[in-house]
Amino acid sequence: MNYSPAQKKNKGFIQHQLRRSGAGFTLIEILVVMGVLSVLFSIILFLINPAGQFGRANNAQRRSDIAAILNSIGAYTADNKGVLPTGISTTSATITDAVNGANICALLVPKYIPSLPTDPSLKTNDITTCTNYNTGYTVVKDANNRVTIAAPNQEVGDVISITR
Repeated sequence: MNYSPAQKKNKGFIQHQLRRSGAGFTLIEILVVMGVLSVLFSIILFLINPAGQFGRANNAQRRSDIAAILNSIGAYTADNKGVLPTGISTTSATITDAVNGANICALLVPKYIPSLPTDPSLKTNDITTCTNYNTGYTVVKDANNRVTIAAPNQEVGDVISITR
């Protein structure tokens, strides 16, 4: 084919553009895209905060657990004419069968609660047999027999305790 000088000039420009577009991205373009994506990823990760989410979820579980334990102690107390389970004293103690612990499992399980819940940080199943157990929660009564259950292993700076 015979091209005019204007067409040849235009043809060269088009061929140059075709060659350039087929060559892919330049290093600068790739680096800019990677930088933008890393900034967006960092912002999203900061907003989601997976560690904080897990901590809040564990704390919600702790609140539920200590409420269930306290409800079972309340039911026991109602059935026993206001007498608290033996093992609950005026000194704070972990609900466990260990020495100096508040061993209340046999009095509550399974009549008042199907199983004693355990702190999520212990990574153990709820307690159905009352031997060699540790809930990770503490219990104490005051001079007026008001019972406080607390979760000493709380996360994210929360204070988790209930008194009734």
